[in-house]
Amino acid sequence: MSTKRLLLPLLLLGACKAQPEKSPFPAPSRPVSPIVSARYSNEDARDSAGEFETVVRLADVRPGMVVADIGAGEGYYTVRLAPLVGKNGRVLAQDIMPETRDALARRVQRENLENVAVKLGEPNDPKLPAASFDRIFLIHMYHEVERPSEFLWHLRDGLKKDGRVVVVDADRPTDRHGTPPKLLVCEFAAVGYELTRFERLADTESYFAQFDAKGPKPEPRSIPSCPA
Repeated sequence: MSTKRLLLPLLLLGACKAQPEKSPFPAPSRPVSPIVSARYSNEDARDSAGEFETVVRLADVRPGMVVADIGAGEGYYTVRLAPLVGKNGRVLAQDIMPETRDALARRVQRENLENVAVKLGEPNDPKLPAASFDRIFLIHMYHEVERPSEFLWHLRDGLKKDGRVVVVDADRPTDRHGTPPKLLVCEFAAVGYELTRFERLADTESYFAQFDAKGPKPEPRSIPSCPA
């Protein structure tokens, strides 16, 4: 048999293996903002605006809670949540960028935050331990999620029975580093979440949205795609 005849089946087999498996989750019909920085804004400016205090008050965060900061970046929320939940509470800080995760781990060690763990997640799966969290925070990062239905589907597994997901984002298009509230509510509802609180924040452009998981998780192929 000639060399060409031997190579052809191998090349065809390699091409078949190279094709990615099609996701059972619907592709979003909206654009996604790129990750441009690990920092949303200057920490002093955010402190002056009272953002953190407002958000944790609305989210009813208390000592002893176990919380997750997804897309934690430089750790603005992480380092402030740690003393709030106290020594009997826990904070999991997660990011998908290895260099950002490593920088945050160094900050946590430098500030002696013994109740904080830092973890690397995946873009469409935060890899949370099951039934572990009272609150999961998505702060100024939801518009960067490439496949929101898949992300939210996996995220549900990390919630305790009465746990809640808290989103803070800007009310502007997803390709301008924000998420319109109507689109946000639709994408959460498609995966079985119910909006339980919505408040505009002091800067008027940002908002607080809180969701509870209701009923069983839907089958991935049955999840509808929300119009942009």
